[in-house]
Amino acid sequence: MITDTHVHVFPPDVIRDWEKIARKEAHFASLVRGKVHRWATVEDVVDSMNLTGIDESWIFGFAFEDQGLCRLCNDYVIDALKQHPDGLRGLAVVSPGCAGCEAELVRCRNAGMIGVGELFPQGQGVDITDPRQTWRLASLAHETGMFLLIHTAEPVGHDYPGKGNVGPKEAAMFCINHPEVSVVFAHFGGGLWQYELMPEMKRVLSNAWYDTAAFPWLYSPKVLLAIDGAGVSEKFLYGSDFPILTYQRYSTLWEQAGLKGEKLEKILSGNAETLRRKTSEKVGMAPCTSPS
Repeated sequence: MITDTHVHVFPPDVIRDWEKIARKEAHFASLVRGKVHRWATVEDVVDSMNLTGIDESWIFGFAFEDQGLCRLCNDYVIDALKQHPDGLRGLAVVSPGCAGCEAELVRCRNAGMIGVGELFPQGQGVDITDPRQTWRLASLAHETGMFLLIHTAEPVGHDYPGKGNVGPKEAAMFCINHPEVSVVFAHFGGGLWQYELMPEMKRVLSNAWYDTAAFPWLYSPKVLLAIDGAGVSEKFLYGSDFPILTYQRYSTLWEQAGLKGEKLEKILSGNAETLRRKTSEKVGMAPCTSPS
């Protein structure tokens, strides 16, 4: 069983009108004009799944600043879930703090979506260290049994379009402010997982998960042995960052690292199922309170 938890899709309307949209959405513009950008429709995802043996994909649209564009992406994903109920799961994209954000999240949950993301804090003008900006989203996510997927990146290394300014420190602060919410920090959490070797931070990060999206461009395959040695491999989800990368690129890296057996199986699917189960179990917990 292979579950790809980080898969981008774009509605045909967005692909057709991307230049017009890019004039109003600066973060979107920087990404789609980048040299590694690729467009992908739901049909492209399904074709790739059939080709590479992926059993389940978690798909999501682009997290625009414009809530109306987010809704357009969500409509596309909702329709895809109806067309492919066995192979696809959906995440909702919202613009935190914008009018209609909360109602849209509830609408998407009622349509069967399992999470919210991938959110781009810098690109959407959100400071995830400030609970005044995040408590409504966090509260509603855990009340409805949804996890969050947040873009993160290392505070060191080369720059690239969309890297953003959310690294380990910012991600950890989000966990401190919202311990009740399951949250996946994309792209190895910008290195946040390393701090789980600190007993204090391991407690703080009990609600944190990580995905492998784009790691072939960021790390040596030895990082897979490092996360195992750090005792956090059971918190990692396989995510490809499709369409810019596909499973074939990752499968060779598993082999190079010597990762196999039960540990690989958990990263490829078991941990994703555990996340879904734990998230649903949190429904009914006491909600967050508004910060003063």
